[in-house]
Amino acid sequence: MKILLVFSLCLLVVHGVCGDTDVMKSVSVTEGDSITLHTNVTEIQSDDQIVWMFGPKETRIAEIHKQKISTYDCKGTFGDRLQIDSQTGSLTIGNVRTEHTELYKVQIVTNEATSCKTIKLTVYARLPVPVITSNPSNCSSSSSSPSSSGSSSVSNCSLLCSAVNVGHVTLSWYKGNSLLSSISVSDLSISLSLPLEVEYQEKNTYSCVINNPIRNQTTHLDITQLCHTCAEPHRFYFIPQAFAVLLLVAIIAVLGGILFWYIRNRKQTAQTET
Repeated sequence: MKILLVFSLCLLVVHGVCGDTDVMKSVSVTEGDSITLHTNVTEIQSDDQIVWMFGPKETRIAEIHKQKISTYDCKGTFGDRLQIDSQTGSLTIGNVRTEHTELYKVQIVTNEATSCKTIKLTVYARLPVPVITSNPSNCSSSSSSPSSSGSSSVSNCSLLCSAVNVGHVTLSWYKGNSLLSSISVSDLSISLSLPLEVEYQEKNTYSCVINNPIRNQTTHLDITQLCHTCAEPHRFYFIPQAFAVLLLVAIIAVLGGILFWYIRNRKQTAQTET
């Protein structure tokens, strides 16, 4: 019987004429924090009634009437998270979760009038710190010709910035304060990654930033720690091969010289003996 009574109170809505006093306000908070939804009432009078409702069905979740405070948790959505200020009627939700993202309506009934206020609460999940990794298999070299005197080889480093189990966020690469690239997602619990290619020896500062409308997390790139010069196969193998060829030619020349000297010396010895 008691459970049925509580459920009935949850579904009961205090009807009144709100008219033009119905105001919409938006507030945002990070998951795990506390948020207070204000009534903007300075002090409740003894006969005043303030009712807080939740969701599109305007389910009653808390009220104060004749200075008596009551909270209702019909579906186990809030547990013991709800508190009402006895002087102002403002509603505090502790340790908010993403499932508390919803419309909240407060109805304020006094002897003079009835007013309503709607608050759109958005709860954002906590942001992880983005992780920057390098991909040696994508290391590349490119040749450039800054002048007619010759060309130079530039080693590039392939990087990846990642964040897992995120939603309603944007992941971005910055060069100093300049935005290089970004990717956004509105789904929940998804993994994001954003590639970047930089020159190994450049001195610019890079950072990867993940943000939502109220917070951000930044990881700065340490090029010297993550990036290593690419192997240069053509140049690396050309030098030993050329040296080996020259060494072989030199050895053959020396051996040829020795052989020539030996044959010539034997001929001279034979002529002397005869």
